[in-house]
Amino acid sequence: MKAVAAAPMIPISQSANPVAPKGGIASFFEMMKLKMVFHILITTFVGYYLGSKVEMAPALLWHTLFGTGVLAIGAFALNQAIEKEFDKLMERTRARPIPTERVGKTAAVVFGCLCFLVGTGYLWIYVNVLTAFLGGLTLVLYAAVYTPMKRMSSLNTLVGAIPGALPPLMGWTAAQDSIGMGGVILAAILFFWQLPHFLALALMYKDDYRLGGFKMLSVTDPSGEACFRHIIVQTLILILVSLFPFVFRLAGPWYLAIALIGGGYFMWAAISLSRRRDRDAARMLFFTSLAYLPVLLLAMAWDKAILFV
Repeated sequence: MKAVAAAPMIPISQSANPVAPKGGIASFFEMMKLKMVFHILITTFVGYYLGSKVEMAPALLWHTLFGTGVLAIGAFALNQAIEKEFDKLMERTRARPIPTERVGKTAAVVFGCLCFLVGTGYLWIYVNVLTAFLGGLTLVLYAAVYTPMKRMSSLNTLVGAIPGALPPLMGWTAAQDSIGMGGVILAAILFFWQLPHFLALALMYKDDYRLGGFKMLSVTDPSGEACFRHIIVQTLILILVSLFPFVFRLAGPWYLAIALIGGGYFMWAAISLSRRRDRDAARMLFFTSLAYLPVLLLAMAWDKAILFV
């Protein structure tokens, strides 16, 4: 599918507002990116709920969320430590705790590694080996593969979508101790959702990423044609994959209706961006994606119909 032809793309990068310096503890919490961790835990919760055969075990759920949260925090800390010098070059990131040295790089690395050990060990002891393996793999792929790849190839977005897709699968394996069709479907939804989501972000901060030396698709393809084409195609695939929970009886007709309505609006935002090609359209798609995912997952949990064994 080809993007609709339009006038040359207008530069859509915009300066970020600087963040005022904070104290040590506050800066450490800022480095943890707790808002993003919360969104990750929503996907983990839905995976656990859908994987639960009859009733959820509250203790096991807590152990799963705690271990997953610790690993997510560790991944973000290591990511920021690795990218310290590059973050200094970008207006959007230069006020973060590590570039401003409100948190030391060494401290962040030690903290991230400690989170890896604690989170993986905790899941291993209190949940199961499979979930611990997936959790450790998520951190390694994010920090050791995706992060350095951002300066090597525009394929980094595709690779980065893999660790982003694993938390709901971890919730599923925590409940079932196996990877079933339901877990694969949840991971697929998260995988394909991330592609238009992050490509929209890459368009919003195109000039910033260029300053930082990151080979995002929006930087390696200045015309934007590849970005617009991939956004349309991946959004279409996402809509199709979002129907699988109904097809495989993981959720019912109410979920199907919400998936179709939400997917239709998502596609409208994607097409609008391919036509307008400005920062406002990229921003609209980005925030549309942020609203779409939790609504879709919570609708799936609400309308759960049958569980896989």
